[in-house]
Amino acid sequence: MKKVLAFDVDQTLNIAKTPIPDEIADLLTQCLDHFEICPISGQKFDQFLFQIVDQLKDAKPKQLEHLHLFVAQGTQYYRYDAKKKDWQQVYNYPLTDAQVKKITEAIETAAKELGYWEQDKVAEGDEIIENRLSQVTFSALGQKAGTEAKYAWDPDCKKREAIVKRCKELAPEFDYEIGGTTSINAVTPGMNKVFGMTHLLEELKVSKEDILYFGDMTQPGGNDYPVVQMGIETITVRNHEDTAYALRGILGLIK
Repeated sequence: MKKVLAFDVDQTLNIAKTPIPDEIADLLTQCLDHFEICPISGQKFDQFLFQIVDQLKDAKPKQLEHLHLFVAQGTQYYRYDAKKKDWQQVYNYPLTDAQVKKITEAIETAAKELGYWEQDKVAEGDEIIENRLSQVTFSALGQKAGTEAKYAWDPDCKKREAIVKRCKELAPEFDYEIGGTTSINAVTPGMNKVFGMTHLLEELKVSKEDILYFGDMTQPGGNDYPVVQMGIETITVRNHEDTAYALRGILGLIK
């Protein structure tokens, strides 16, 4: 029996950038009684709260102590303190201002050269490039764009693959990973999900064999692929419905 269930977020626990569905919230709440639950994603902390934590309405404080938020691919880690009734940051490995500036310039230049800079489609006050402290994220249509538009923008990842290729020429000292529906996450080498999962092993004092990971981008170049390369047992899902199906089966074995 595994001790830890780890999850990508967008397209694994939810529809991209939306709150997790009620069924996923119920299944995760049940799983908190039996496993350490560890979502790990390129999202920033506030988005974890909005998409996941705020939806776990039936979870008790003691259950939330078994929920571990590995933010920005695990380069930031938060856990719940039941006594303080609040989330505490355990660690954070931010980029320098100079690194953020160089990554931002590389991504914007690449997207504009290739004709994939869609400023006219971005909502007022939204951002195409976002500084998430320990990573910089390109979201082609911004964070607030509708789900249908996001799905349609780059379904085969070809646009983002082209942007990544050009970014590697402009700023080769950084790593670029495709995630979600319109996103590219840029980090310093090694600060991907391998970094996050390695710290997960250390923080929770478990082995790779204790973890079952769920993700939708497990192909080479996808932001879940580093987890596969680590040798962690992985279930590739297409959507949150696949994840729900698997979790129902896991809980059924326990009961």
